[in-house]
Amino acid sequence: MYRHRLPLAACAFATLIGSLIGCSAMDRAQAVASTSMVPTSSAAQVSAPTAGATTATGKGGAVDPDKVLAKALAGVATEGKARYSVAVASLDGAGSVARYGAGTAYDTASIVKVDILAAVLLRAQDAGRPLTAQERTHATAMIRSSDNAAANALWETIGGAKGLDAANARLGLTGTKGGAGGRWGLTRTTADDQIKLLRAVFATGTGDAVLTKASRAYVQDLMGRIAADQDWGVSAAADTDWALKNGWLPRTATGLWDINSIGWVTVNGHPYLVAVLSDGNASMDKGVALVEHAAVTAVGALAKSRV
Repeated sequence: MYRHRLPLAACAFATLIGSLIGCSAMDRAQAVASTSMVPTSSAAQVSAPTAGATTATGKGGAVDPDKVLAKALAGVATEGKARYSVAVASLDGAGSVARYGAGTAYDTASIVKVDILAAVLLRAQDAGRPLTAQERTHATAMIRSSDNAAANALWETIGGAKGLDAANARLGLTGTKGGAGGRWGLTRTTADDQIKLLRAVFATGTGDAVLTKASRAYVQDLMGRIAADQDWGVSAAADTDWALKNGWLPRTATGLWDINSIGWVTVNGHPYLVAVLSDGNASMDKGVALVEHAAVTAVGALAKSRV
């Protein structure tokens, strides 16, 4: 399995986004140590999906992406109280979305950091200014290393839950609610909404895009250069390039884990947006294995069906 970074060369990227950060600013960016918990062992390797889904059809014989997903994921078992939902969108062709329990709400944990950065960028766009040096430093640490202190700072910058909800109204996220009392990790979201957020970040056209081309390129670059110890989750479904953000949260009341992963992957040269949300996992490792199994199975089945 190959896990390459999103192919954006540093100076070419800086040229693309121009005054937003500049090449020299990228060169100055320093890695910030993560304050988040990392897996105690590497995620289990997941075999390529064996369930084909080419016969799942809807009306008129057309392939129904939801049926393709349901058939494929029937073989992805959960343990104990674990549950999960999946949404996958093709970025080429018809751009169809396949959903499996994608309307169910879950706590975001750290995947909300992509949403927080989108809100920060919207504020900067509205003010007609680039990100400040401090905002860039926090953004790099928050996305690449999942640094919680950086997320706290940017959460305050956007005005907390109220600011996140306002940004999400502009981004079209209707099933996401910012965490109360400064607890951004307890923001509630759905896999459907995470696909909407990923579309806002990875859209290639201009059209009615809320985030500018420069802002989108900035988020894509950070998600494509995740710290090595966080290379797990939806990247397992990619055969070449990927960009992602993961979230993990142990629940003190139950001892169970929320494990989430969102991102962009390419399979056989075709790009897909993928969101896998889960909770009730007995351990972090079990949650990571579940999320990766679901991602590999879902994307593999849809790629096979050319959905």
